[in-house]
Parts: sequence; C-alpha cells; structure tokens
Amino acid sequence: MEHLWSPWRLAYITGASPSAGCVFCSALTDPDAESLIVFRGRSCFVILNLFPYNNGHLMVVPMRHIATLGSATPEELSELIELTRRAEIALTETYAPHGLNMGINLGKPAGAGILDHVHMHVVPRWNGDTNFMTVVGRTRVLPEELPDTAARLRPIFARLAD
Repeated sequence: MEHLWSPWRLAYITGASPSAGCVFCSALTDPDAESLIVFRGRSCFVILNLFPYNNGHLMVVPMRHIATLGSATPEELSELIELTRRAEIALTETYAPHGLNMGINLGKPAGAGILDHVHMHVVPRWNGDTNFMTVVGRTRVLPEELPDTAARLRPIFARLAD
C-alpha cells in the first residue's frame, strides 16, 4: 500500500481550532499568516485558504470584521467583487482551470466554517479533480505547497492593481 502524507491537514481533520479571535483579523497582523496573503486592497484582502479544496483556493475578505454582506459598505462590496474578478484572472492565468467555484457561505447550515467574518471563496476546478482520495479518503492531494502558490499569484495581483 502506498501512503500519501498531508500532515498540514491534521488540524482541520481533528477539528482543532486556532487561538481565540478571528482568523482573518489575526491574519492581518500575524507574521506567520502574512505569508498566506497574496494581495491587500483598501478595504479587502486576498488570502490563500489554509485548508484548500484545490491548489489556488483563495478567499477575498473585508478587512473590517463583519458577518454579512448587509453589514458591508458600498466601498467594501465594490472591492470584494473587484478582487474576486482579479482572483479569477490570476487563477486562470496561473493554473488554467477548466472552471471556478465562487461563493459565500453565511451561517453554519450553509457550510460556513468561519461564522462571523464574511468572505468569498474562489476555487479553481479541473475536469476530474474529484477522485477516490476525496470521495473515499476524505482527503485532497495537492501538488503544490501554499508558499509556492502565494509566490506564483502575488506578481499577477500586483500587475492587476496597476
């Protein structure tokens, strides 16, 4: 039997939770989380998902701690969508996915893992990207480490900001 190791997923699988506070708010000031941020705008930022569904799984997050789109200002909403558009462009240029999932999960019944800080998921998808590992093993196998993903995406976001 062959073994595929993905020890970075243990915290997710066992339900371990990060230290107290909001993971997104902490990411804005934590030097370790800084490596996951690929772009900072005026009111929103783009960050890699620490527990990605696929390589390049990004989240677009308001800097202000808000739980719903109804709590967002027009400026925050505008930048949220603009950065989602840039995420689409950057992921398409970098990974050439066959499709993208984009969405916001509000509330636990809707699948939200972080309940009190709204964020947009942008997930690149490829034909056949769901295989036996995902279905049977409930594990994703990703061929690229998060720092490498960030290094590939940052220059594109920088160019799109100009």
